[in-house]
Amino acid sequence: MHDVNWVALSIFVLLFAFITWLGFAAARWRKGDLDQLHEWGLGGRRFGTLITWFLVGGDLYTAYTFVAVPALAFGAGAVAFFAVPYTIVVYPLLFLVFPRLWQVCHKHGYITAGDFVRGRYGNRWLALAITVTGIVATMPYIALQLLGLQVVLGGLGVYGSGLAADLPLILAFLILAAFTYSSGLRAPASIAIVKDILIYITAFAAVIVIPMQLGGFGKIFAAVPHEKVLLAVPGAGTTGAYGAYATLALGSALALLLYPHSLTAILSASSGRAVRRNAALLPGYSFMLGLLALVGFFAIAAGVSKLPEFAEGFKQFGNNYAVPALFLHSFPSWFVGVAFAAIGIGALVPAAIMSIAAANLYTRNIHCEFINRSPTPKQEAQLAKWVSLVVKVGALVFILFVPTKYAIYLQLLGGIWIIQTLPAMVFGAYTRWFNDWALLIGWAVGTYAGTAMAISQDLKPAYPLKLGGFLLPGYTAFYTLLLNLAIAAVLTLVFNALHAKKVDETVASDYHA
Repeated sequence: MHDVNWVALSIFVLLFAFITWLGFAAARWRKGDLDQLHEWGLGGRRFGTLITWFLVGGDLYTAYTFVAVPALAFGAGAVAFFAVPYTIVVYPLLFLVFPRLWQVCHKHGYITAGDFVRGRYGNRWLALAITVTGIVATMPYIALQLLGLQVVLGGLGVYGSGLAADLPLILAFLILAAFTYSSGLRAPASIAIVKDILIYITAFAAVIVIPMQLGGFGKIFAAVPHEKVLLAVPGAGTTGAYGAYATLALGSALALLLYPHSLTAILSASSGRAVRRNAALLPGYSFMLGLLALVGFFAIAAGVSKLPEFAEGFKQFGNNYAVPALFLHSFPSWFVGVAFAAIGIGALVPAAIMSIAAANLYTRNIHCEFINRSPTPKQEAQLAKWVSLVVKVGALVFILFVPTKYAIYLQLLGGIWIIQTLPAMVFGAYTRWFNDWALLIGWAVGTYAGTAMAISQDLKPAYPLKLGGFLLPGYTAFYTLLLNLAIAAVLTLVFNALHAKKVDETVASDYHA
């Protein structure tokens, strides 16, 4: 520790102490039997519209989002704003598809995506593929929440190397592990309310106060290099940055709600109507995200990367330090404590939901499917609690001992992997036409091709697809999803022509409220 901002750190610690108390107290909120997995892992499916709004928002708009999106605008410019249309495209998908999934999952007691796929298609291997994909895609996501927490701790003066630097991070995640184990999904649901209030206060303060200090938005945009304000105009025979931007937004939108933590938050709602209402209300977060992306331009205009007092932070965290540096430069210490606590708490909420979601998947679709097929409800819930601890410890070990870039790389791969579950999940909510083995083969080909394409581009998200004389750079996940769908559709025609047997424990009426 050095150059510690004691005022900001004190505010940060006080707010963390409050949400720690809240996390443990949540066990008694809307009290249920936490020895039942649906009570511990889905909050008893009793969260109404408002709580679901805070929970889903807290789940999707993570600490890493609030650090990385402005950092991308700071470093790469306008491309960072893909996050705004991407989150807008998400919500029609939420409105159309997920109330149907909620309805059938509620009727049959499904807790995970693997449960739904197992019931819909009757294929345990397809369900296992969906389950493993969800767990593997979630783990680096949890690690990235730790990165967001590390960055704000660095802004408070807590960074360096060795145990002294890592101890605050370890302590924060021990607290997270304890209240998640104790309270289940009720803990992040209650904490999300505090987190989101703090985030909104921080975002609005930033877009009002900082432009006033910098002389207005005109001067801010004049200070941003032209090439960062606009996407590069495509040349002849290529869609250039335009195609990459559009497919990145669309592909990210299609993938987002397929992550286990997204589905866990949605299935915790009290009704399909609550899910639909949230599809209408959640764009409020997109508005806030647009404001936060602008903060990256504010950091350029303020010249924080050139100030000597922030040199160590940028050396340690790169462009991810742009937001902490800007806040330290622009606000009094007490408000820095509030803002950093908002981001820090924003790490704990999604990390808790992610660990619960991964634990639910392992328990229901691996352990209870392949190891112990007849556990008692109490044994099932207890196993999920222990697995949630293991998941968090794994993420902590990853971020402490593995270079940060690998967590980022794996998270980028996670988006490619998770989107391969879309045919089984999204189309499965509407039709049983697809053959289960065709879906499994499509998933396998899409996953392999996406991984190979990403590695060939040094894990950059865009792949330069060549068709005839045209170059079409686009999001790797989107291209491989099209490949997955084509293979699944063709093989379904073949298998259906062979009169392959279909198993489905659901009926059409299960999908309607």
